[in-house]
Amino acid sequence: MIATKIQNLKSFLEKSPYQAYVYSYPHKTAYRPLTPPVKLADLWSKQDRQALFLYIHIPFCEMRCGFCNLFTTVTHNEDFVSQYVRTVERQARQVKSLLGEVTFARFALGGGTPTQLPINHLETILNVASETMGADLQNIPVSVEMSPETADKDKLELLRSRGVDRASIGVQSFIESEVLATGRRQTTAQVETALNRMREAGFPTINIDLIYGLPGQTVETWLYSIRAALRFQPEEIYLYPLYVRPLTGLGRSDKEWDDIRLACYRQGRSLLLSSGYTQVSMRMFRQLGQGGRRQGAGGRGQGEFVSPSPSSSHPPLPPSPTPVYCCQADGMVGLGCGARSYTDTLHYSNDYAVNSREIRDILLYFIQTPDEVFEYANYGFQLDAQERRRRYILLSLFSDEGLNLADYQNQFGTDVIAFPELSQLLSLNLATQDEQILRLTEVGIEKSDVIGAWLFSEKVNQLMQSYELK
Repeated sequence: MIATKIQNLKSFLEKSPYQAYVYSYPHKTAYRPLTPPVKLADLWSKQDRQALFLYIHIPFCEMRCGFCNLFTTVTHNEDFVSQYVRTVERQARQVKSLLGEVTFARFALGGGTPTQLPINHLETILNVASETMGADLQNIPVSVEMSPETADKDKLELLRSRGVDRASIGVQSFIESEVLATGRRQTTAQVETALNRMREAGFPTINIDLIYGLPGQTVETWLYSIRAALRFQPEEIYLYPLYVRPLTGLGRSDKEWDDIRLACYRQGRSLLLSSGYTQVSMRMFRQLGQGGRRQGAGGRGQGEFVSPSPSSSHPPLPPSPTPVYCCQADGMVGLGCGARSYTDTLHYSNDYAVNSREIRDILLYFIQTPDEVFEYANYGFQLDAQERRRRYILLSLFSDEGLNLADYQNQFGTDVIAFPELSQLLSLNLATQDEQILRLTEVGIEKSDVIGAWLFSEKVNQLMQSYELK
């Protein structure tokens, strides 16, 4: 099996590095109905609950971008939004009653576009996090996703007053024709106004998302957008490659995509490194000197593997009564229809879809869910010991902290010899080992998505391949 895997990696490396967007493990398309359902009280009683990540999902957007395969909808009205928010409140009360004593070390509000909510509902969701769930928003990293059209002054001031320290905005491009080609209708003036408002509101960390490989984009226009973003001196910038996925607007197009993504990545990376940024992962870049402050929750919703851990190479955080969240080892509590929750042994969520009608049906089912059903996990993936180790390796490798071999041994009571694939990363110059740290090389980082997919277990691959996308 290993020889086959080695050969597969070599063949993968000869193709585009953009075969699949690896942002979690296991991927949600590996989830299946749980029979029988799992009692959350029993599940969480066995989990360390002293440094959890709280995530709340808001599935509403003002438009559906052509590249988007997230669980989100644009067909909603005020009554539907109100029903959704009330359901999140009901779910939170049930979940919190089952968790027992718990400490949240991070909170993220994602979607969708959380700032699409009317301000009263946005405040209600913040109250769910702080009052119902007990997250200390003023003293933990808190991140919120927003869009240029919804980042208005009142909402930004509310978020900042409630402790949000990281504001993340999806810009994608500063060139209107490129944005329009993806189905977005934002103007550059709206983007610049929103960024100025975010800075005026006083967020310690502002993140800008940009996408390379857009229709009509060139390397030169890509660098123009990065330079335009740098004028606002964001503490973080995410550079996302375009993935054209089934059932999305761009995925239904017959267009052949010019693959300039690797050239865009390399030149964009070089520009950011020369502009005072350090690379945290394939997609994430952070201003030098930003690692020691109270960091925002990082990533798109539940995405990137960028969370600091005790083995992080960043300067240590100041003393705090709240433990630092470690994405490799600590759990996540997800609220809302599209959220995932993680424990050591089970990842669970609601059903997943991309098609707008299917999403609507799942949302309606969520809103109609009786309180007692929120006491169970009905859909997910059970992680055995081998899958837990594999996940730890993946999440460690794809951030700048790397895989700390001593930490791995302390966590699992064994070394990484059970994963001989790692030696192949070294032999192919995709990783280096410096004493107890295994890190991807520059070439390894740019091929993260290929390496990640290659490291998936056979079980996860089979489940993903047999999943029928809705």
